[in-house]
Amino acid sequence: MRTILSCSARWSGCARQKKTTMNKQEIRKNIRDIKKEYGAERLKALSAAVCANLESNPVYDSASVVLLYASLPDEVDTTPLVQRAIASGKTVVLPVVLGEELELRVYSGDDSMETGAFGIMEPMGEPYVGDVDVAIVPGVAFSDGGVRLGRGKGFYDRMLKSLPCYKIGLCFSFQRMDISSLAEPHDVLMDEVVSD
Repeated sequence: MRTILSCSARWSGCARQKKTTMNKQEIRKNIRDIKKEYGAERLKALSAAVCANLESNPVYDSASVVLLYASLPDEVDTTPLVQRAIASGKTVVLPVVLGEELELRVYSGDDSMETGAFGIMEPMGEPYVGDVDVAIVPGVAFSDGGVRLGRGKGFYDRMLKSLPCYKIGLCFSFQRMDISSLAEPHDVLMDEVVSD
């Protein structure tokens, strides 16, 4: 595997872009295996670094309404990030899975959450109708050009197509690789990727 050294200031946390020849399924398995090797405690520590980088991002910092996500155990842990966003006066909206689509709802505290599809914690209540300043998006892998590889169901791509806002991919540095050759016409590009 060849390593390409390329990075710009807007792709914070990036030290180098890893070139890959793997297909989507192989990448998903590879990233799963790496996460298992790292273990929960190390991923939690890395999550803190990722979130600190995001919180120092000027686009995120100036946003009033942010789309975040309730993290799964193998994703960047956004739990403290959500709490700090609320404490700083931001409106936080989280996605809820409804069939094949994602609906946005306002997060109003842990007592307003319930376990939803795929075991993800989701807010109860009415749908959010309004503008979103920035969307923070999870993924399996990201390229420096903003190509995102998700879990394969297309939920985020469908939602983000109709959400006119700045999009930031959030991941661990080992999830950054050159996956640009795997991009498909329906994929929504990130404006920026933030990692540790």
